[in-house]
Amino acid sequence: MMTADTQNITDLSAVKTARRANILSLFTSGSTLICCALPATLVAIGSAATLVSLVSNFPQLVWISEHKALVFGMAGIMLVIAGYLQWQARNAPCPTDPQLASVCAKTRKHSLMIYCLSVAIFGIGAFFAFIAPLFI
Repeated sequence: MMTADTQNITDLSAVKTARRANILSLFTSGSTLICCALPATLVAIGSAATLVSLVSNFPQLVWISEHKALVFGMAGIMLVIAGYLQWQARNAPCPTDPQLASVCAKTRKHSLMIYCLSVAIFGIGAFFAFIAPLFI
């Protein structure tokens, strides 16, 4: 049987796990911007020379752009996992200790903000990768 302290630590652990998954999803969503939004933006503002310089210094950008379906698939999977963990941790009780309760509430709030930012970045990248080319 679990004591109250053990339960509080377990619940706080679930919130921290969700936060870690959200941070990882932020990085994977960021790759969608590098893949598609950055090159499109540079070309749109007339900085093709900057894009060429960027690609010559970081040739991995070409691979990422060529495999954008894989990049978006992996980022999408990470967002689904992070969203699921976020959903699971939403009702986890915070510890009764005021300091730990404050940390728990802040962690939960920051985690949700990071997740929303990740989804927004993914949406921007998806727009530039799949929808904007239809209008060009």
